[in-house]
Amino acid sequence: MSFFFWGLIIILGGGVLSLFSGHKPKWSSFWGSVGAIIGGSIALVPATKVFFSGQTLSWRSNWSVPFGSFFFQIDAISAFFLIPILVLFIIAAIYGREYLLAYRDRKNLGVPLFFYNLLLAGMMAVVVARNGMLFLVAWEVMSIASFFLVTFEYERPAVRQAGLIYLVAAHIGTAFLIVFFILLAGQGDSLDFDRITAVSPSLTGTLFLLAVVGFGVKAGFMPLHVWLPHAHPAAPSHVSAVMSGVMIKTGIYGLVRTLTLLGPPPAWWCWTLMIIGVTSGVLGVLFALAQHDLKRLLAYHSVENIGIITMGLGVGLLGVHIHSPMLTVLGFAGGLFHVMNHAVFKGLLFLGAGAVLHGCKTSHIDLLGGLSKRMPWTAITFLIGATAISGLPPLNGFASEFLIYLGVFRNDMGEGLNHAIIAIIIIGGLALIGGLALACFTKAFGVIFLGLPRSDHAEHAHETGPGMKASMLILAAGCILLGVFSPLVITSMRHVIAALAPMELSAIQANLATAASSLGYFVKMSLLFASVAAILALVRFLLLRGRSVRQSVTWDCGYARPTSRMQYTATSFAQPLVDLFRFLLRTRKPDSRPQELFPAATTFHTDTEDGSEKYLFKPAFMGIRWVLSRWQWLQHGRVQLYILYIALTLWILLIWKLM
Repeated sequence: MSFFFWGLIIILGGGVLSLFSGHKPKWSSFWGSVGAIIGGSIALVPATKVFFSGQTLSWRSNWSVPFGSFFFQIDAISAFFLIPILVLFIIAAIYGREYLLAYRDRKNLGVPLFFYNLLLAGMMAVVVARNGMLFLVAWEVMSIASFFLVTFEYERPAVRQAGLIYLVAAHIGTAFLIVFFILLAGQGDSLDFDRITAVSPSLTGTLFLLAVVGFGVKAGFMPLHVWLPHAHPAAPSHVSAVMSGVMIKTGIYGLVRTLTLLGPPPAWWCWTLMIIGVTSGVLGVLFALAQHDLKRLLAYHSVENIGIITMGLGVGLLGVHIHSPMLTVLGFAGGLFHVMNHAVFKGLLFLGAGAVLHGCKTSHIDLLGGLSKRMPWTAITFLIGATAISGLPPLNGFASEFLIYLGVFRNDMGEGLNHAIIAIIIIGGLALIGGLALACFTKAFGVIFLGLPRSDHAEHAHETGPGMKASMLILAAGCILLGVFSPLVITSMRHVIAALAPMELSAIQANLATAASSLGYFVKMSLLFASVAAILALVRFLLLRGRSVRQSVTWDCGYARPTSRMQYTATSFAQPLVDLFRFLLRTRKPDSRPQELFPAATTFHTDTEDGSEKYLFKPAFMGIRWVLSRWQWLQHGRVQLYILYIALTLWILLIWKLM
């Protein structure tokens, strides 16, 4: 564990040095990014070692807090989540150093750099904490640090609102987790995870639901996701990348860790996770399709991909329940592998969105266009990320979704209506999600990077600097490599799955080898088609080299002088699908059709409000606000009365304790 702690110290040290040198932007950005890069690289050593070897590293010390102890441990599950956290934070730190320098004349850069490193330290502590009290402290550090990063541009009202929504949502989730650990503490005299051995069967269902809600808020389960579309667009783009790529995965980690503590799962746990997964996946991609802002679109795709991960966990849990080795292994392998894959391609897409925002000063999709000629490297890397998130082979997004498909297709669930319904829900849900994701990113890439510029923002766009460009290229290479070498990656996940599945390691290895063989076939065929296309392109280049080539349109049909007004907008491209699902999206379309013979200039704008926010959370919080306003008479503004309230509370608690 010494490497892990040294990495943690260097990360925090770099953040503190960055904070104290905030008046010198170059030095501040240097200390912050170097601390994250060096510290993260050192902490990667034990994480990688544990992941491949399956051994466990532990460190324990006393803590005077009731039920608390400084108990840190890196096992296979922790190592699996630590690796993408550290890698993405390191890459985003390289990107963020250059990205934040654009604010050096307006902001003290030491503050966001300090909280960036603190966020990394908090997330590292979350996934290695093995005591309930320690876990809650690390969870709170992570939440507070990310709040200050979300509100980086606090002078904008929309950012302040986003920060408030995120802070409230984070602490609602924390409240459920506090109840979760209180109930867990009642099962024994310690909250050390290795000493929680026998949880009462009558309590496991309640604990599972508390975990689903508490961790689901952070993960972004539908309908607990409402903070994501606000927080991700508000935060700096490299922060959005790590929040979407890995921070929301701490919710998945918490849920996975909970499953290891509660014992054998009943059937309704499996159904719950699968329904949450399908609902989050389908609704997440539908709401993404209706968005006009690129970062908001990507935020909803985080909900979609969390849904895919949860579907995989539900399938794996069902395999445990019905004692199906193939379903167990492939469900868990698909869900967990998608954790890693999503970190890579969603990090890449958010960095690409940041490059667009940096080069165009806007992320409104309908104001962009033609950026492939002005930002070619951003266009290429964004296209790779869009292809990966759409689940197309041979990139990494395809590999993890394929495992879930394969697990359901090749399962031994047996016969019966229930099993047929499960197969239809999972296969149909994944197919619908994949098709809608492809349509959504066809819209996003086509409208943003192809065609003609639609505004001065796009007309005067410029490519990013070397640091931002290098970060995107590294993640783009990761999408390709994780896809091409996916058979090797999934066979190396045996220790992670062994920590979740009550099976022999040899049986897990055999099932993973079978899946790797099937996956390898698709990867090889995809590479074959890609090679043929590359050879044909090379032959065409060689045949035309040295010859004059004249280009001409075959049939213009009045399109001889195209303008940006003659192109599809993002709204018009998505309209058929948005209209098809209007019963879910409830998109508002103001009737602004021209009435005159010679109409003046007019505009058209659609608005798709989040149903969960509009119909669930806004009414609920308005009701809470009304109830609390009835008790406003208690708030006099006098310190003496507040002290009296505290004294009365302590007196009541003392009497209750003595009774």
